[in-house]
Amino acid sequence: MSQPVVPTRLEFMDARSLELLRLNGADVPEAGAMLLVEADGDHDTLPYLLQALASAAEGDGMIALDVAMEGRARDQLWAARKALSPALRSVAPGKINEDVVVPVSRIPDLVAGVQALARDYMLTIVTFGHAGNGNLHVNILYHPDDAAENARAHAALPKIFELTLALGGTLSGEHGIGLAKRDFMARAFSAETLATMRAIKAALDPEGILNPGKVLPPA
Repeated sequence: MSQPVVPTRLEFMDARSLELLRLNGADVPEAGAMLLVEADGDHDTLPYLLQALASAAEGDGMIALDVAMEGRARDQLWAARKALSPALRSVAPGKINEDVVVPVSRIPDLVAGVQALARDYMLTIVTFGHAGNGNLHVNILYHPDDAAENARAHAALPKIFELTLALGGTLSGEHGIGLAKRDFMARAFSAETLATMRAIKAALDPEGILNPGKVLPPA
């Protein structure tokens, strides 16, 4: 992301995501993670863009680089990414899906920390999302009718928020705060910032009728 050629799309899938896609028939590699990178350009400039992106991707951790120039190959890769979220239901009927954001350089640390939590809490947790801005969807999969597993799933959730904040991240990039993340706002923002937010809320919603109780913790 620090070099001058910027991809138009940059999607991340962790090892659990790839395992799940293979179980559902997708042709994706066995790897610790996969990046889907897309670039736009005309006939003359596109080869240079692709070469720049390929050079940026090279490193000790890269297993293989596959350039899908043909339309059908590209469509199959993006179809696999789009099929990932529905495929989560094949693992367990319950899903806690929260989006968190970390600096892009800390994505490996987030994924490693999430998988450590998955082991500690004996859960399947699948992480994928938008690598270009560090916004990842962490999906805790569980069986709601299993009381012990249900409890472990909900106990693991705040640990994910704690991990995100410890990595210099923030609580949401897309889904918002709502109730699930409200009590972590005091950890993510200073008291002065929260006071400013409450003042804006009071000015725009003096009766407190818009999403009551959500986003801001009690003063």
